[in-house]
Amino acid sequence: MFRSFFPNPRIFFPAALIWAGLCMLAWFTIGDDLGALFSLGNILSQTPTELDPDPFLTADRVWLYQYILLAGYLFCIPWYWIGGNRRWFWWSVVGSVSIVEIVFFDVQIGAWMNAWYGEFYNLIQTALTEPGSVSLDTLASELWTVLYVLLPRIGALVLNAFFIAHYLFRWRRAMTFFYMSNWTNLRHVEGSAQRIQEDTQRFAAIVEGLAVTLIGSIMTLLVFLPLLWELSQNITVLPLVGAVDGSLVWVALVSAAAGTVLLGLVGVRLPGLEFQNQRVEAAFRKELVYGEDHAERARPTRTRDFFKAVQRNYFRLYWHYLYFNVARYIYLQGSNFVPLIAMSPTIAAGALTFGLFQQISNAFNQVENSFQFLANSWTTIIALISVYKRLRAFEAHIPYEADLGVDYDDPRFLDTEVEFPPIDGDLPTPQTI
Repeated sequence: MFRSFFPNPRIFFPAALIWAGLCMLAWFTIGDDLGALFSLGNILSQTPTELDPDPFLTADRVWLYQYILLAGYLFCIPWYWIGGNRRWFWWSVVGSVSIVEIVFFDVQIGAWMNAWYGEFYNLIQTALTEPGSVSLDTLASELWTVLYVLLPRIGALVLNAFFIAHYLFRWRRAMTFFYMSNWTNLRHVEGSAQRIQEDTQRFAAIVEGLAVTLIGSIMTLLVFLPLLWELSQNITVLPLVGAVDGSLVWVALVSAAAGTVLLGLVGVRLPGLEFQNQRVEAAFRKELVYGEDHAERARPTRTRDFFKAVQRNYFRLYWHYLYFNVARYIYLQGSNFVPLIAMSPTIAAGALTFGLFQQISNAFNQVENSFQFLANSWTTIIALISVYKRLRAFEAHIPYEADLGVDYDDPRFLDTEVEFPPIDGDLPTPQTI
């Protein structure tokens, strides 16, 4: 699954984590000294004005983005020569780093937007309570400021979605040709055709989606946790608890942890049922495929038992998802009211402006959603565990030192004459349903 696409994954992924930790340590210890030598902030930063006192590209932000770009792409360089899988280097290594860089860029814009919303809603509150105190030009200037930040953000997200689609297909392609190059070891495995055709696509898509979400959650926590801790100083007391330093950070952490434990306990049986579901579906499909070539196969009396197994497993799955979804939706809906309950004494005391309330609420939601990664992704994780178990059992028949696969545009493939089996008659045409 991984070694067909990434260079030596047993080393690559731990190295990525260690490199990230070293870069963070360097940033917080000698980051300012490095910035004095290498920062382009004096050239690329925007000058604060009366209408825009906090521009998006300050000198500090320029150095931060410059540092992140350098740290990410410097990590890529040695993997071109090490790892033994140069075939997919630009997609697996450089592509992965590029996706992470864009996620970081988006989180930074989200943090800036949070501060902008606080100031803008305070401006609206002033305009509504003191008519004539805020001019139309001031409001228009604030909207233009956010527009030139949002347009690049939208462009980056669209291009990133396009890039990820190609990234996933390249990963699927790498897995497909890796398995096909070892087909003699795999062709007798139950559901081998389905695992190559379907499970590779599902695995790549699920892993990439979860990985991007996880990285986004971690980066969101790094950016918004200090912000929420600072904003929590405006919350005087918590219901039933009283005054607590960084109160909303603890509320978000406890809320997310409780939901994660709850859903983990309630959904403990679902991964096994999903895995069994794939097995009975594969057996049913295989019988139907045999029936295309052999008249004695796939008859109603023969397929009945296969389909009864499919039905039995689905009905069990529906039952277990019933109580799982009860717990899931109760928790997710109830968590929406947690920040309102936590801030209710401060709101009743009139100690918050409307803009500050919006800013705190948004920061709390960002932090809580990041803490809720496992809770929000539990159904996707269940599907991933099922696909992983199937592919892991599949790969158990392949020696670890096996060839990584001959791709269809590999020179070795182009120089090889392939004999295809004869086809009786024309290929069938798709029927309109």
